[in-house]
Amino acid sequence: MPLYIIAALVMIVLDQVVKYWALTSLQAQHTIPLIENVFHLTYVENRGAAFSLLAQFDSRWIFVALAVIITIVIFIVLRIDYIQTALGRWSLVLVAAGALGNAIDRVIHGFVVDLFDFRLIHFPVFNVADIFICVGGVLFVIYFMFQHKDKVPEEKASVEQPETEPESHE
Repeated sequence: MPLYIIAALVMIVLDQVVKYWALTSLQAQHTIPLIENVFHLTYVENRGAAFSLLAQFDSRWIFVALAVIITIVIFIVLRIDYIQTALGRWSLVLVAAGALGNAIDRVIHGFVVDLFDFRLIHFPVFNVADIFICVGGVLFVIYFMFQHKDKVPEEKASVEQPETEPESHE
């Protein structure tokens, strides 16, 4: 468990360092084309949920509370060893780190700093925490579809077989 906590903290720090750079350097320039009309670094203040959903409401504290609840549930699930493989466990660590990274922005700034602007397909601007959440979510689906096995409770496993009558030797 400590390894997961340390890894989540490292991911959160990485996310916050990138966002700090965006706030202190990128904001003044607004956008830096890395590949013209394909991929830019663009400063965006996201006040909504994923990809600016619900931005018209001041729902910052709802998202913070939701991120904290999701993270607590994830670490409880990891603690009780419900997730059976490393892929499943690491996928949840990625989701928790991403959720907390964006929650920190909401608490400190009142918005989430986004900066990766993939313009080729007009994709919403996103950040490192969003990458963690999306990759973690996809990996968790893969885990759940291909690796997770329902544990059969011991009571069901030891269901008594119907007794057969002994053969009579008449």
